Amino acid sequence: MSNPTAPQLWQTANHPRLTGLQQDWLLDEGSLTQRLIKLSKSCFKVDLLHQGWDALRTDECQALGIQNQASGWIREVFLCGQGQPWVFARSVASHESLITTNMDLASLGCRPLGELLFQTQGFQRGPLELCHYPKSWLPESVQTQGLWARRSCFTQGSLKILVAEIFLPAFWYQLTS
Repeated sequence: MSNPTAPQLWQTANHPRLTGLQQDWLLDEGSLTQRLIKLSKSCFKVDLLHQGWDALRTDECQALGIQNQASGWIREVFLCGQGQPWVFARSVASHESLITTNMDLASLGCRPLGELLFQTQGFQRGPLELCHYPKSWLPESVQTQGLWARRSCFTQGSLKILVAEIFLPAFWYQLTS
């Protein structure tokens, strides 16, 4: 059970401490995949780190409107540009919504989820939320404190897919170098 006096990790996207460059990337509602492909001059790939069924985190269950500790599909990838991990992405969906909609996220393999979400008719993106992503939630190879993250829920009928995108130091370095 969450502590009602604890600060909320995810906040609405109206964040006053963002620089113009951060706002441009964190608040853009288009396809991050397409922007990364352009930035990388088409030297882009998806590295699949993990996918499978597991218990979802409390914050994810709340965002999906499901019971805490519910089972769901978890997919974690690096979105890489110029051979470097630029973004860590974690996408989750409840077991029930995937079964009832016959959606097979495992079949994506190393293809970007953005292809499905932005090229399939009927997906609607919910509001963006931002946070400084907890270091302990990141893969060990990129654990850094205070990284900016955004997330939003994509819905199509009864299917909800929560997508969190964490912008890694190599990404910001690429933009400013």
